[in-house]
Amino acid sequence: MRRTIYLSLAVIATLQAEEVLEDITIVDNGTTQIVKNISGEELKSADLAEALHKNVPSISLIRRSGIANDIILRGQKRDNINVTIDGAKIYGACVNRMDPPTSHVVTHAISDVEVQEGPFDVEEFGALSGSVKIKTKKPTKEVHGDISLNTGSFGYQKASGTISGGTDKVRVLFSASNETGEQYEDGNGDNFAEQLENYTTSTASAADDNFVYSTANRNKDAFEKTMYMGKVFVDFTPDQALEFSYTANRSDNILYPSSKMDALYDDSDILNLQYSVKNLSKYSKKLDMQVYNSKVEHPMSTKYRNAGQTQYMTHFLTTEMTGAKIKNNVDAFGQDISYGIDGSKRNWDGQYKMTNVASGAVNNMRKSIDDVDTENVGVFVKSKKTMGKVDLEMGARYDDTSIDTQSLTNQDNDYNALSANIFANYNLNENTKYFAGIGKSSRVPDARELYNTKTTGAINGNPNLNQTTNYELDLGIEKDYDNGSMKVKTFYSKLKDYIYYNGNPAVTANNFENIDATIYGLEISGSYMPKDDIYLSAGLAYKKGEKDTQTTGQTNKNLAEITPLKLNATAAYEYDENGMVEASIIAADRWDSIDSENGEQKLAGYGVVNLKTTRSFDNGLEFTLGVDNVLDKNYATTNTYKDLILMTDGSNTMLINEPGRYMYLNAKYQF
Repeated sequence: MRRTIYLSLAVIATLQAEEVLEDITIVDNGTTQIVKNISGEELKSADLAEALHKNVPSISLIRRSGIANDIILRGQKRDNINVTIDGAKIYGACVNRMDPPTSHVVTHAISDVEVQEGPFDVEEFGALSGSVKIKTKKPTKEVHGDISLNTGSFGYQKASGTISGGTDKVRVLFSASNETGEQYEDGNGDNFAEQLENYTTSTASAADDNFVYSTANRNKDAFEKTMYMGKVFVDFTPDQALEFSYTANRSDNILYPSSKMDALYDDSDILNLQYSVKNLSKYSKKLDMQVYNSKVEHPMSTKYRNAGQTQYMTHFLTTEMTGAKIKNNVDAFGQDISYGIDGSKRNWDGQYKMTNVASGAVNNMRKSIDDVDTENVGVFVKSKKTMGKVDLEMGARYDDTSIDTQSLTNQDNDYNALSANIFANYNLNENTKYFAGIGKSSRVPDARELYNTKTTGAINGNPNLNQTTNYELDLGIEKDYDNGSMKVKTFYSKLKDYIYYNGNPAVTANNFENIDATIYGLEISGSYMPKDDIYLSAGLAYKKGEKDTQTTGQTNKNLAEITPLKLNATAAYEYDENGMVEASIIAADRWDSIDSENGEQKLAGYGVVNLKTTRSFDNGLEFTLGVDNVLDKNYATTNTYKDLILMTDGSNTMLINEPGRYMYLNAKYQF
């Protein structure tokens, strides 16, 4: 029987299926991995960051809360990774990264995620060291839908549903979900409030007690999140198509225990319009046009802490992104050529406010980010060509960017950059492929890195920052066997003018600096199917990061956020056509290559076992029972690099632990 191989790692699945349970599959090609069926498989949480951490060895989780977590890809995070949702770019508004781009879409709405490692994406502005391209569900002509109910440990509840249908000309889709969760408990049995209290008890600073949760909020739920997504697809003719979508995310009362503030709410709206025309002429095989707008509001506050009982501070931040792109595709000179132009404008604004609890009066304080506009125009071209056993891809992009602030004391900035790459696959035979790529890409500093101002008036941004440029070499080999596959890939990245946070206490302003750095690493992955009903897979990722030059007054050569050796492994058994069981392991080595001068601390290694079983029925019902962290391990995946503002007394910084043993049950009905 031919069947789709299910896996939870970055390995290629080459066998296909007639009847199979819906599971995450990963299509792997060179430095690009496409993670499929996230909506059908990631039942425990709507958090995309956690789903990617569990399924892609090169991605690690930055834990901030029960939801809205962030990712590290090959030692890179923040704007060094380009994130889009159906081609639309969205940024978080929070300067402390409480609402990263991946938090503005939930797993229930996602069809697949393309993770591209390296500087090989010339279509997008600022794709320095990788891209994460999220694609949401598309409407179908036939009427299809699903309803899913989930319950889990720590008071977790989620309800979600999608319905889709239409005609030959018009198709529509509507999807919605709601999830709530209490404060999870770590392996020691401590919830958020207790983890925070344990930290403040251990510090030498009595001021930290101001930021423990107040008595009234000590047992407050950790979050509530609601998502709505609507789509309309219109096929005017066989060669003309229009796609319109609107996505709304509404999150309320999200607790961030390792920070001094929590989010009162986090609201985002994404409008996306795309139009494509095929076969216009011999000069246009396909013409694509897109316009989009995304907005985020994010007020974070001390309201739920002891410090906020008589008056509380709120840092109110907004950001808005508007973009447009035109891309033409043509066959010419024996190549598949795409070229185009795209432009975008991002506004970022932030202000501190103080609210009196008794009177409700709100007083505006100073600006944190003073109405900053980042405007970019870029032109790009890329081509694909096959020459015998060699598949060759090339691309280039030129960007012109201006950054303007309303601040009377900070300068405006202008940047321009030329990016280019070449990537080749050599198909030795039908079972063996070698690949190599070399590329250069850049990204400009954002408004926080340039201009952010603390409540004290000190500027920890640096208006004199240069843009960062990545020069990278990637090499690898893929080998397919009768019952499995093997892949080895390595990379070497030189980062010029890398934007880095200097946490030296002697540096009281302009904490962001440019340094030169090197990151290199190795990834090994493989799969094996000893029988038609048994599947084994594993993936291992290692990386090393070093500073080639130093920030002011520092000597530590270790680059921050370089996560240790990480293993993802899975064993799955399909006991009949409608049922399967799966065991997976996520493990990491001790994190001891750290930048201690900038707040990182040594973390113990860990190994976590997850189990689940799924059973489907002919009437459309499907049940999944799972247990994550079966052994109730107490561990942390997230370090304490000072570019995030965390609970600290200056020498000791709070770690946030991962959830302890988590049990969940999901019931889904499909029609």
